[in-house]
Amino acid sequence: MRSEPDSATAAALRDRLSHVHWIGGGSGAGKSTIARRIAAERGWRLYASDNPMADHARRSIPEDSPFLHKFMAMDMDERWVNRPPEIMLETFHWFRGEGFDMIVEDLLRLPKAPGILVEGFRLLPSLVQPLLGVPGHAVWLLPAPDFRRAVFDHRGPAWGFLGKTSDPEKALRNLLERDRMFTDRLREETSRLGLSAIEVCTAMTEDDLAERVITAFGE
Repeated sequence: MRSEPDSATAAALRDRLSHVHWIGGGSGAGKSTIARRIAAERGWRLYASDNPMADHARRSIPEDSPFLHKFMAMDMDERWVNRPPEIMLETFHWFRGEGFDMIVEDLLRLPKAPGILVEGFRLLPSLVQPLLGVPGHAVWLLPAPDFRRAVFDHRGPAWGFLGKTSDPEKALRNLLERDRMFTDRLREETSRLGLSAIEVCTAMTEDDLAERVITAFGE
């Protein structure tokens, strides 16, 4: 896990990032959909933290991102089929905060006006919390297992990188279990830090979720 900034650095960053709102959460929680909708409605710039992942990986060095570079050296079956979900969770680089400093660097380079909405699973509560001038400017979406499974079922077992493994169905099971445990970790961490979190289930509509996020932001 990346270390948190010292108090002086955090205070300076809070001031420089006071115009930023954050939507984190587990995979398949609707973060991208809700963020696009809210950014469009509010006229904010949208920063989707998934988009620069490949660039951040290329710019990283093994000394700063050891788990990332070990992951990059694996083949697809080593990453998603052959390892148990518990090991996948504990060794996944983005879940350990590797590359988060690059997200912050990107945000600092963007103009403040008209405001920025950043979203993605890489926004770990312990790393975002020191940057919040207003605690309510961040919220995490926690997908229920049925909601997350429905999202992946819609995409299909060969969705994206899973189709590049020798056993996409097993890779999907591993991925779903890893992400379930990650969501549990987010639930515990947001509770411990006093940060906003929203449970997302199949009964919740997009309108409902968008309204709850806006309310959490205090907008």
